[in-house]
Amino acid sequence: MAGRVVRPPWGDLVHAGRPSGRSQTARVCSRQSPRQELVISTPALPRTAASPRATRPTLVVDPAPDAAAVVHAARQIGAEARPIVLVHGTRTSSAIWAPQVAELERLGHVAVAIDLPGHGARSHERFTLEGALEAVDAAVAGCSAPPLLVGLSLGGYVTLAYAGRHEDRIAGVVAAGCSTQTRGPLLRGYSRVSTGVTRALRLGGGSWHVVTDMLHALAAYSPLSDLRRLTLPVWLVNGRRDPLRLEERRYLRAHSGARLTVVPRAGHDVNTHAPDAFNRVLVDALRELAPQHTP
Repeated sequence: MAGRVVRPPWGDLVHAGRPSGRSQTARVCSRQSPRQELVISTPALPRTAASPRATRPTLVVDPAPDAAAVVHAARQIGAEARPIVLVHGTRTSSAIWAPQVAELERLGHVAVAIDLPGHGARSHERFTLEGALEAVDAAVAGCSAPPLLVGLSLGGYVTLAYAGRHEDRIAGVVAAGCSTQTRGPLLRGYSRVSTGVTRALRLGGGSWHVVTDMLHALAAYSPLSDLRRLTLPVWLVNGRRDPLRLEERRYLRAHSGARLTVVPRAGHDVNTHAPDAFNRVLVDALRELAPQHTP
């Protein structure tokens, strides 16, 4: 029976980037409609030179198949075998990934959310980039296969820095809320204003030093330099209301295969503002990274 090709379930997300020249598929039957066969089509790298470049984001409005069919499709192509390492942002902790860990574990993945130095269970430490990279490396080393590395904000910069040094140890990168370089007047202004507001409202206790540590550690870091030399798949995710997405087009140009997803009505903490949308990005990335099976 010939199947119906549909796009992955994105809702009203906005995408930019170049479409793939190849795809891998898994055929599934919906539980609600046993006779209707769905073909979940997912892009695969590398892209061909003949693939057209997207000149502007396109709105995806294809209807999603039912959840049971999506889960079964992912497992059919082996996506459940890929572990995931999640890296949080500044002045938060591994706890921010609760919506993602729950969904990923439901789908059969091993999800590891870590605490960076100066955060969570390691709040007594001072943040350094080297310490953060060591924390990521320890988590990656504990995975049974090269993981998908996912980072938000500070975690996004750390994941790109880690990928730049250890591309061979991971399968791909999802970098969210970090599409602006960590330098210049915008970041200096952020530090001054946020520090003043926090002190005036007596928020955060004595933990504010981690922001100073973070800005100092990343002052000389260029995510664009790492993006230019990466060959692994990269997904960029930003909330439409995130002020730190000013250079997302430069990020796309820096990595010819990078994909950008902009989530409407979400801000900087896109994984908690729109957890379902963010989870779909992760599931699609895992599906794309799954090994292609031959009949």
